[in-house]
Amino acid sequence: MAHQPTHQKNATGAVKIRHETKTINHPTRVQIGVLFIRSVTCDRALALRLRLRHLQPGRVSVMAASFPLPVTQDLFTLRATLQELLQFLRKALSISNAHTVDFYTESVWAELVDLPPETVLRVLRKAVAEAEARPSEARLLVEAERQSGITNFPKIFCETSQKLVSVEAFALAVRSYSVPNLGICTPFEQLLTALRGNKKQRTGENVKPDEFMNLKKSHEVQAMSELISSIADYYGIKQVIDLGSGKGYLSSFLSLKYGLKVYGIDSSNTNTHGAEERNRKLKKHWKVYHTRSKLDVNGLALKMAKERKVQNEIKYKVDFDGMCNNNPANQEKMSASGFLSDFSDSLISNIRTQMENLHVYSHREENLCFENAFALIDLLPINAIEPASFQTPKRKMSEANKERRKLTSKSNESNIYSPLTSFITADSELHDIIKDLEDCLMVGLHTCGDLAPNTLRIFTSKSEIKGVCSVGCCYHLLSEEFEKPQKESTQEKWGFPMCQYLKEERWCCGRNARMSACLALERVAVGQGLPTESLFYRAVLQDIIKECYGITKCDRHVGKIYSKSSSFLDYVRKSLKKLGLDESKLPERVIMDYYEKYKPRMNELEAFNMLKVVLAPCIETLILLDRLCYLKEQEDIAWATLVKLFDPVKSPRCYAIIALKKQQ
Repeated sequence: MAHQPTHQKNATGAVKIRHETKTINHPTRVQIGVLFIRSVTCDRALALRLRLRHLQPGRVSVMAASFPLPVTQDLFTLRATLQELLQFLRKALSISNAHTVDFYTESVWAELVDLPPETVLRVLRKAVAEAEARPSEARLLVEAERQSGITNFPKIFCETSQKLVSVEAFALAVRSYSVPNLGICTPFEQLLTALRGNKKQRTGENVKPDEFMNLKKSHEVQAMSELISSIADYYGIKQVIDLGSGKGYLSSFLSLKYGLKVYGIDSSNTNTHGAEERNRKLKKHWKVYHTRSKLDVNGLALKMAKERKVQNEIKYKVDFDGMCNNNPANQEKMSASGFLSDFSDSLISNIRTQMENLHVYSHREENLCFENAFALIDLLPINAIEPASFQTPKRKMSEANKERRKLTSKSNESNIYSPLTSFITADSELHDIIKDLEDCLMVGLHTCGDLAPNTLRIFTSKSEIKGVCSVGCCYHLLSEEFEKPQKESTQEKWGFPMCQYLKEERWCCGRNARMSACLALERVAVGQGLPTESLFYRAVLQDIIKECYGITKCDRHVGKIYSKSSSFLDYVRKSLKKLGLDESKLPERVIMDYYEKYKPRMNELEAFNMLKVVLAPCIETLILLDRLCYLKEQEDIAWATLVKLFDPVKSPRCYAIIALKKQQ
């Protein structure tokens, strides 16, 4: 093997180190690792030494492509961003950790905010609307403020009381520390271009997944499957493991459209059986395309045969016309007989032009039908149809066609979706679950709670897994190592934190803050408002329970009583009954007195919830940065980034973590 590192310096001063390894035994597979290292100062020397370790012989990066993978921030830069974010969240996290159920019983507004609720609502609504209407201008403003020192926290929070005193500065800070404004995302289209190089990607224009899944799921599955298939092509991989596969939408789509062999693993037997049934129906759906495409291709062949017949007739007539032009006597006879009377000069000129074009392409005439038939097939899902039998008799079938049929047959055997039931942990042994495990990708679409970090841990620990694409959700279900430090636990691997820096800081978000991270700011920005009245009902109910029943903590949950209630009085009655409390001891007048007492302060609750919604992206950023830093800390990871895969209005948990391993 020959190693030849080369160095380039780009316009920004970043150094690009390209390390190529050519394997004599496989001349068609060239493995090229691309590593970008920013110019570093002396205090980054350690980080530089760590990154240079990747250039040792045998530690090569990802496969060669026409374009290098986009530059991503290094571990040193990401940790610096984490430090800034933590500095802000140490002050702001108390807002996210306050529970709206206790809003009135604990006097939350007076404890945490030193501003009128009307001011908070006005400023936050304006900030959210501006960010939505002019995102580019908002980003420039954020960047300018960060350069001038946005981390001047005394102007956001009072140093003595720790209360919020400047909502304008607060709004700017939360925008500054959200994923879109930190430069830690790789644009989706840019990544696809780098992965594909100059190769064409099948678009599957005839496939309409929204016919068998809702619009949200269709949006998610199409975007994620496109990225996964591009990564698989980049590595030359055919096997995919889909963790938390649920109803099997992503797994089925990857298998049927992109011809990948997918193992969908879910802990629920119900989901697995449902996925099997759904996949059976999806195969029927694809057979419709199969049948329809055969009819279309046969129809195309018949049409083209008719066109060739017409063209031959035109050619004969045009040749005859030429003969007439060369012989005036014949021309007179033809005109007299009326043979040319139906042809105008412009029409004859047009026919001649067409015949010239036909002459240029005459050498392709025999294959014209075949080529156009497969141009149509290319618009359909891979393996959804097979070549139509009309093209050539079997005895005359070319070797190329025979080979095409063989490949199609083999491919049909491999693009299988297999739903499996298994509870996955960070220590799960994949060989026990998947008997024919080979080089593969691991993916997860909205993997819940600890399954998302465990997906990353499995990826880093199993040599067969060459890449990962993970979109997490349900942050409130994450296990936190430092949430209850005084409580002994046998758990060794936690959902949060994952990276070394946050472990050293012993950082804890808290369940309420993680719950807040699930809120959807983008939906609020487009007018999908907060359920203020239902939250208000629940907060007032809590005060009734505390003062009238002497209960401060209750293990039971009210649940979705609000949607089933006709009024506040009805809501309280039904809630007390569900909680097992005697509702008869509370007359209607007492219940309504509580309502009238807190009704004028409903805007406090609305303003406070708006603060939590605006702060939510910062907490999500912390969780995503933790996972990204964890991947950057692993020595065998060649490349890792965040990608905004989905429209956050359609799918609020829209960020995917992508990582690729070095090829050995």
